[in-house]
Amino acid sequence: MNEQQLLDRITINKEIFGGKPIIRGRRLAVEHVLGMLAAGDTPATILEGYPWLEPEDVQACLIYARRLVAHERIEPLMIEAGV
Repeated sequence: MNEQQLLDRITINKEIFGGKPIIRGRRLAVEHVLGMLAAGDTPATILEGYPWLEPEDVQACLIYARRLVAHERIEPLMIEAGV
């Protein structure tokens, strides 16, 4: 599956999560999958918790995030005092 085919798994529906990116029209937001990965969950663990999810869906979330970061100006999340 090429990158565009993977990205086609990410959809936006204004009726679900206020239009945030979701996976294949389901009620699972890309940000939730990314949050689980950031918290240390493995793709296998995520797939166990969501039986309908496919490995390509997790990969699509990572590609989506990479594309966003590549095209955005990244601001610091925390500003140190006195800086």
